[in-house]
Amino acid sequence: MVFALRPKVKIAATCFFVAMALILPAANLPAQGSRKMLSNPEPPYPEVARRLRLSGVVKVQVTIAPDGKIRETKIMGGHPIFVNSVEQTLKDWKYAPAATETTTQMEFTFHP
Repeated sequence: MVFALRPKVKIAATCFFVAMALILPAANLPAQGSRKMLSNPEPPYPEVARRLRLSGVVKVQVTIAPDGKIRETKIMGGHPIFVNSVEQTLKDWKYAPAATETTTQMEFTFHP
């Protein structure tokens, strides 16, 4: 009977450790993108891009500090003309304060 329990205990222990390995990393992550927006002005369409009739998308990852200001931006892709406009505008964005910092990804689309 002792030998019959060992495979069941092994399976139960394995399931427990796998579940904990999946749950614990997620428990330490703050909710992404769930903070209330207080101020989010639109990035202006650059005059050079308007003259050249350029369109494009800028993808950016932002880290929002607990005080609600954007602490860090990481450009994931986009035309350099539009990237500068997005970076300058994000300096004026403001979120509601929270207990921890959060990270979220955004996408800005520019059309002539």
